[in-house]
Amino acid sequence: MSSGRLAGRYALLRPLGAGGMGKVWLARDEMLDREVAVKELTLPEGMSPKERADSVTRAVREAQATARLRHPGIVALHDVVVEQDRPWLVMELLRGRTLAETVRDFGPLPPAHAAKVGADVLEALSVAHAQGMQHRDVKPGNIFLTESGRVVLTDFGIARQEGQATLTEQGLMIGSPGFIAPERLEGHPGGPASDLWSLGATIYVALTGAPAYSGSAAQRVRATLTQPVPVASGPLGPLLSAMMAGRPAARPDPRMVVQALRQVASGGPAPRLQISQDVTAPSRVPGRGRVVVWVAAATAVVVVAAVAVFFVLRGQSAGTPAAFTAPMDVCTLISAEEAGRLLRTQNPPKGQPDADDEGPKCGWPIQGTGIGLQVQKDSDTVDPWSMTPVSAHALLESQKRWWNKYDELTWTWPEIGVKDKRKATRTPVHPVAGVGEEAFGFELKGPTGRIHSAHVYYRLANLVVGVEYSTLAERPTDEDIRQSALRAAQASVQALRDAG
Repeated sequence: MSSGRLAGRYALLRPLGAGGMGKVWLARDEMLDREVAVKELTLPEGMSPKERADSVTRAVREAQATARLRHPGIVALHDVVVEQDRPWLVMELLRGRTLAETVRDFGPLPPAHAAKVGADVLEALSVAHAQGMQHRDVKPGNIFLTESGRVVLTDFGIARQEGQATLTEQGLMIGSPGFIAPERLEGHPGGPASDLWSLGATIYVALTGAPAYSGSAAQRVRATLTQPVPVASGPLGPLLSAMMAGRPAARPDPRMVVQALRQVASGGPAPRLQISQDVTAPSRVPGRGRVVVWVAAATAVVVVAAVAVFFVLRGQSAGTPAAFTAPMDVCTLISAEEAGRLLRTQNPPKGQPDADDEGPKCGWPIQGTGIGLQVQKDSDTVDPWSMTPVSAHALLESQKRWWNKYDELTWTWPEIGVKDKRKATRTPVHPVAGVGEEAFGFELKGPTGRIHSAHVYYRLANLVVGVEYSTLAERPTDEDIRQSALRAAQASVQALRDAG
């Protein structure tokens, strides 16, 4: 890839989101003159050349299997490109918002609308199941409601074809706690009935505005394995309980479920289904030792690798909560007093809040100098407060890999006086000590070779925070600028610990 162009035809325009498995770009297919979405898949670090080659081959094979799924309810895969020793997936660009964003911003859906969404997704899933493909991560964040009215199931990145291991099984992720069927939490590979359970949990959120099992990731896993399924009110309640039966064999036939959902979507009552009597009973609970391991691992969303389990079991730093789950005003993470010291002014500006697809952010700019802070999220999570410690770790590693790829870039910050894009050279990405639980940093140099911006990215519990300090002044030394970014990051860490 050169000059932001992939395979000589896909011009990468801007990132749309990032996750542990890679980054999603808005791109233009210059051959067909249309906008597309490009998913850049990143491979785990430390792999041998042969392992990397095998993983690329496997990813291409999985993409080929996904491309055979032709249905209006499944996001279309246009092309697969292998460049820079990793695969890139070129997909149709969807315009609209996810089901998770819709419920978050507008509240629960009416029963008829929730039923219509569920029926459309289940029909799409049935097409995949007919070709031996499981989705394995059905959840509100992976259901897209387009502006044209389509309901589209996205992100087959961890899909599994029967009889095959997947790329993502080599790289950890197998689903999202609260939407993973009990049998899969117990270590079984699952099947189409597991996707049906996940869809039931997803419609429950659409219908009620809240998950069937709430709390931390570990609490959601424990509840899935040990507690009865809560029954939602309204015409869909009994049907959702049936879809989320503890035993796969107790769940209804998907064709019957589609018919029932279509009947509710058209304004009629839900028909009575002939189903097993133990529809709300949890599946068999494994031995205590195994439950502890699964719960610990599920706190990280990724529930396979032993390294993830070890990561979660490490003790938290003193004064740091296990997770930050309540949304907060990120402009409070750097006080006016601290901003004044860092900006060297007696009249520090108020934080200017902003938000984009990568998470809420705040800036403290004055003429010639500014501090920026952003609490980040991956593309698979509704907001930063829904991240888990290991998904945050994966996001931080993904950010590190992404910045490592670009030695030269452009930057702008109109509020401090940089209104036009300026070229900059990145210094090597390096570890940063004394900030959060893990951190890295880098600097940007201008044409004269002097540093004008320093960046620090850190993880604290389940949050990933990026901090920037930039100045146009000639007086501060390179080390002064590095230290200013470090102090800003440390101040935000202390503010988070105080808030937690």
